[in-house]
Amino acid sequence: MTTKLIFRGSILLYVVLGLLACQTAPTPISEPPIEEMKIAHLSAGDTTAFEEIRRQFVQNNPGYDMHYIGNARKLPSVGDNAVVFIQEGGGTATLNKGDTSKFSVGDIILLAEGEGFTTDSLFSALTFTVPEAPPSDIPTFVRPDWDLNITDVPGGCATETNAYRRILLTWLGKVGPYNFHALNAHRVRIMDSFSHYHPKEGGFDEFYLVQMAMPAAKILTSEKVSTIENPTSVDKEDVDNLIQSTPLKVGDLVYLPRGTMHRGVGGVLAQVITVPGFIPGSEVGVDHHLRKINELLSLEGESALPFNESASTEAVIK
Repeated sequence: MTTKLIFRGSILLYVVLGLLACQTAPTPISEPPIEEMKIAHLSAGDTTAFEEIRRQFVQNNPGYDMHYIGNARKLPSVGDNAVVFIQEGGGTATLNKGDTSKFSVGDIILLAEGEGFTTDSLFSALTFTVPEAPPSDIPTFVRPDWDLNITDVPGGCATETNAYRRILLTWLGKVGPYNFHALNAHRVRIMDSFSHYHPKEGGFDEFYLVQMAMPAAKILTSEKVSTIENPTSVDKEDVDNLIQSTPLKVGDLVYLPRGTMHRGVGGVLAQVITVPGFIPGSEVGVDHHLRKINELLSLEGESALPFNESASTEAVIK
């Protein structure tokens, strides 16, 4: 028991120290205007924003649904296959069929149609119902900090060599052990990601479920991708409204529909959830366009559009 507690404490310390160690790592960026986007503050009981996000998500993704349960000891039987993201709490969970497991923040629980669970302590969780059952080789409890099959895989929004980026459910078997196409998820520490979007045709919707955040954590977004991708069409009067900045806090659920440009900065640990799965070739970078706009309009310092320096020298598609 003592060994397990020490190991568990080491995992948490690793994440916290990683955030602190990287606090000064990102390149300083200019500050776009703050404009609250579609975020549900789950920890504050923000049901109105959540229901609006849910309405749009269901409309965009037929066959899917989502729910949030707070401060509970039981998740009743669900009518469909479900993926449950533990957001608060921890302890022991017992499935209706009798299987048990420890659980903690950052874990997911995969439920078959009609399955549910009870716990020995309070928990809060975000649940997605999905149109297909996960393969039988994926465990019911996927625990990124405890499963020896899940290791750090730098890439995507966290390319640094010391990245905390653990892939729970993946589209491609070569990047993670648990292959599932209905929904993908990776738990990642984001310090300075590249600016990108997922195409409306052939792309996917994405969520950030924030589980730790530094004081400067934020997400930069834009609905004007077509403008950004045509730098010569941008005038100086267009710049101020091209990108928005939204602070992030623990418990925030950020919804990023297909076609929304986004970039995480400032230190945030999040479950990044994609519906359907993370389709290869559907992560389109725009930092080279943002850099070009700055050059064409001679924008410097605080007036310049923020971009990721390392991703700005050429087109990036992942």
